[in-house]
Amino acid sequence: MWKLKETAEGASRAENAVKMKAMLEACRDIVPGILSMDVGLAGEGLESNYDVVLVSDFADKAALDAYQVHPTHEKLKVFVGAVREARQCVDYFA
Repeated sequence: MWKLKETAEGASRAENAVKMKAMLEACRDIVPGILSMDVGLAGEGLESNYDVVLVSDFADKAALDAYQVHPTHEKLKVFVGAVREARQCVDYFA
């Protein structure tokens, strides 16, 4: 989950959330082993502590590792680093 800055990269929080969602969704098929990838934005009019959430499932750790270093994901990380105020993450294997 990410909490975004009020403004960053010349855009508002809401604009950056939409851009970030599109960038995350573009990562759905970049490596074999991504089983699912769902991206949600905080609901308008609902109280929320975070702006963007990603829930993804990978076939195994090797697929997650490949995703982490893929050039498309690396580009996303640069953008997210510029617009995020805070991040929370939980990685686990069932």
